[in-house]
Amino acid sequence: MTIHKRPFGTTPEGAVADLYLLAAASDFKAAITNYGGILVSLWAPDRNGKTADIVLGFDDVSGYAAKHPYFGAIVGRYGNRIAGGQFTLDGKMYSLAQNDGPNHLHGGVRGFDKALWTAEPLIRDDAVGLKLTHTSPNGDEGYPGNLSCTVTYWLTNTKTLEIEYTAVTDAPTPVNLTNHSYFNLKGHNGGDILTHELTLFADRFTPVDETLIPTGELRPVEGTPFDFRTAAAIGARINTEEEQLVRGKGYDHNFVLDADAKGRFVQAARVREPQTGRVLEVYTTEPGVQFYCGNFLDGSNVGKGGAVYNHRNGFCLETQHFPDSPNQATFPSTVLRPGQMHHTQTHFRFLTD
Repeated sequence: MTIHKRPFGTTPEGAVADLYLLAAASDFKAAITNYGGILVSLWAPDRNGKTADIVLGFDDVSGYAAKHPYFGAIVGRYGNRIAGGQFTLDGKMYSLAQNDGPNHLHGGVRGFDKALWTAEPLIRDDAVGLKLTHTSPNGDEGYPGNLSCTVTYWLTNTKTLEIEYTAVTDAPTPVNLTNHSYFNLKGHNGGDILTHELTLFADRFTPVDETLIPTGELRPVEGTPFDFRTAAAIGARINTEEEQLVRGKGYDHNFVLDADAKGRFVQAARVREPQTGRVLEVYTTEPGVQFYCGNFLDGSNVGKGGAVYNHRNGFCLETQHFPDSPNQATFPSTVLRPGQMHHTQTHFRFLTD
């Protein structure tokens, strides 16, 4: 197991970003930059032992510093949407950027995906890792309190990518951290992901209004195109003229997991790519997972090796608390208070069949 560092380019502010190359085995490697805590590349084998980079991204920091759809990034303080760019906490209203139509998305104009994190290489008996730390100051993007965050990536010799998130604050604030990697198990340049076979271990999802804000309902998936309790191709029902699919231009919805009362891992998803035999299993301590299938990719992003990322060329499984939780009293709370620790974990396990 090895970890090496090399320059990854210069940010618009003139800082040098680094790229860390992690190898847990000859056929399981990752590249992570301290700019945005971004997972730049992830190499995993197919059923014949051939490796491919299976996450969408860019060749250097300039692509990530420009506008892009959060490829591989740590998003925060609040992953996903907050209605109207505002919330009330302890009787005080806070205003945030409206950077997604009328709503706030993924932490604002300069969220955690645009921060230069402090990086520390790690190693343990079965894994090589990278510890990333960042402090978001009081008032950052409109959020209250100084928030100190740590995100630790581990790449294990059993072909698992582990991500652990912790945060503490000196004033009450909402926190919802996640990773926004786009996967394509055929390879990052493998075309559309519609034949990938998806299982979601969720009986309910949170339907959304016209601006993709949850209505507050926890709707059963049974009898709907959102029922992935039995494996189905992502594209099998995606073009159904169903209200929720029309609103999201496909799948862009939070699925409700049966979270463990003691905070232990539950399986959120399984994805199988039949051509290569690659399989991804997702386990998390979070109560939800946002399934998004690249509906807004349009070919305007030219990625690694000149790959053009077109419509539905990648899918995301963003483990999380529910969207708009600061404005939805019936959803699990995302409020972090002084003296508490925000702590969640997600594991992406890679197999072949």
